[in-house]
Amino acid sequence: MNNDNSNRFIKAYNQIDSALRIQGDMKRSISYTEAVRKAARFNSLVAKYEDQLIDYGRLRNAIVHNSDPDIVIAEPHDDVVEEYERIAKLICTPPLAINTVCNKVVSTIEYNVKLKDVLEFGYKSGFSSIPIFKNGMLIGVANGQKIADVIGKKIYEKRDICEFLRNTTIEEVLKEFSNENYYTIANEKITLDKVLNLFTENRKLLVVLITKTGTLLEPPLGIITITDIMDINKILDNYEMER
Repeated sequence: MNNDNSNRFIKAYNQIDSALRIQGDMKRSISYTEAVRKAARFNSLVAKYEDQLIDYGRLRNAIVHNSDPDIVIAEPHDDVVEEYERIAKLICTPPLAINTVCNKVVSTIEYNVKLKDVLEFGYKSGFSSIPIFKNGMLIGVANGQKIADVIGKKIYEKRDICEFLRNTTIEEVLKEFSNENYYTIANEKITLDKVLNLFTENRKLLVVLITKTGTLLEPPLGIITITDIMDINKILDNYEMER
């Protein structure tokens, strides 16, 4: 009997089992199913395929639990093997954000630019989130949603909005933002699953900036916003195996 499918399936199982234990610093004594359950708490990809991974683990047990290793009692179908291999690649070598959904066209603005000019630039460029720098250091992100909240507050306070737009610097506007962590910085090695984790862990997160090493003193290499989540999931769903 040709055991190619079962061999490929078991190889994918071993790759996933090893990756989960390394990523989660798990002991070898825990079962594969327990490793999947634990990993699903911190890995969005594992969480997405949690039930499927556990079902495949049961199939693996049916394949290998026999006294004669040459006898295969459950040869998996081609489509099952291919899907398990695809998931294994996603978990073991997920795509980098910088190479996929990340917008690499990132413009920055200096801290002393007036709000009117920031809004005009955002309209002309189509950027809804613009990193703000002061003396070479990132001090915040001019996010359209957050700016709208500030302008709404000023309207409520009966401020002269035209005067506010003309005479208020973007640095002053940033100080009006609430203290919630609406943006974060990641290094260029961040993978798409890790980006999803960031948005899942912080429901108020709107922007992920990518720099070379993930520090405030570097120019951004790319930017990901909450509106990109659908595209991220689509990329992961269609992530093809290298042949």
